[in-house]
Amino acid sequence: MEWFKTHIRQNLRISLNCHNRTHNNRRRVSVYNIKSKRERDYGKCTRKHMALAEAINNITTCTKTLQCKMAKCLLGFCLMILVLANAFAKTPTTLNETCVDDIGFDLQFNIYQESCPEAEAIIFSWVETAISEDPRMAASLLRLHFHDCFVNGCDASVLLDDSDNFVGEKTAPPNLNSLRGFEVIDDIKSELESVCPETVSCADILATIARDTVVLSGGPSWEVQMGRKDSLSASKAAASNNIPAPNSTMATLIANFQNVGLTLDDMVALSGGHTIGKARCSTFSSRLQQGTRSSNGPDVDLDFIQSLQRLCSESESTTTLAHLDLATPATFDNQYYINLLSGEGLLPSDQALVTDDERSRGLVESYAEDPLLFFDDFKNSMLRMGSLGPLTGNSGEIRRNCRVVN
Repeated sequence: MEWFKTHIRQNLRISLNCHNRTHNNRRRVSVYNIKSKRERDYGKCTRKHMALAEAINNITTCTKTLQCKMAKCLLGFCLMILVLANAFAKTPTTLNETCVDDIGFDLQFNIYQESCPEAEAIIFSWVETAISEDPRMAASLLRLHFHDCFVNGCDASVLLDDSDNFVGEKTAPPNLNSLRGFEVIDDIKSELESVCPETVSCADILATIARDTVVLSGGPSWEVQMGRKDSLSASKAAASNNIPAPNSTMATLIANFQNVGLTLDDMVALSGGHTIGKARCSTFSSRLQQGTRSSNGPDVDLDFIQSLQRLCSESESTTTLAHLDLATPATFDNQYYINLLSGEGLLPSDQALVTDDERSRGLVESYAEDPLLFFDDFKNSMLRMGSLGPLTGNSGEIRRNCRVVN
């Protein structure tokens, strides 16, 4: 009985938070509806808790009428279904089951304030040095966190080398000869281990680094929740199947994000990370076929495509790189979205945001017009992504070396 009461209290608290945040905003809209940020606030709660929040709203606003009695019954029924689903489901329906204000399950702010107070300063210093020596490293380190979280949650599995027990994620097609920055992680972990041994996880390092790279590139800052543990294994197959490909269709992209518990809104906001960094010619080869007048659509810039053709034909090397954002390649801003509306998205999956879906195009237009809106939504989506399936409590470990399990 106590167990049952605990589950009710936990889910009721989350639902009340959802209700309280939306009580003054009577216009309730879908998480996929493209409106202003305030109008999308209600969509930040998961459907599970929206149902409970709606029941709570009915109870708090109705009088002692038949409607009120029905609302109370609905609340009780929802709570019962929710508790039973949580108790007997083998896996959660998604990896992200909380409202924005309750992101992160057991993750907490300032978790290392006493155990390792210098942690964030140490991480920032190493990231700052790495980017000053190689500006491209900002995008590379941000990408590490993204590729980690999309494979069984944010557990630093992407950092593991192959072992006798498993083939890791580094050799999966989306990562092979593509991911970089592992040496920066090694340096950070080495210093942290000397200052506060076996305290700061590799997964928390990745989450903090992602924030720091954005800040050092001119983007927004946010407080990172900590408390992740590191995985004991990695999966090449999972990385191959779960990480969105640069030539993905819109339907595939939406499915990739929904599979881990992220929305279309998150997808468009997180794609803004492509405002920094580079990509190989092989990743956008299909875009190079759009260089004739007859194949041009309204969202294809002929001069842009022809410049890419010249760049990629100058060398047969598969390592030839192009800027994801030609206008401001090293600055974290909203130029990426402006480029998309001009037909200058480098990757097919980038340009698909404006050509293949009206909802995503509406968000692209909003971000192109309002950089502060983009910054706000990006950091919120980064928090949601950072809370995907973390190992906490007795799960996982704190690795002493991020490349191998203890």
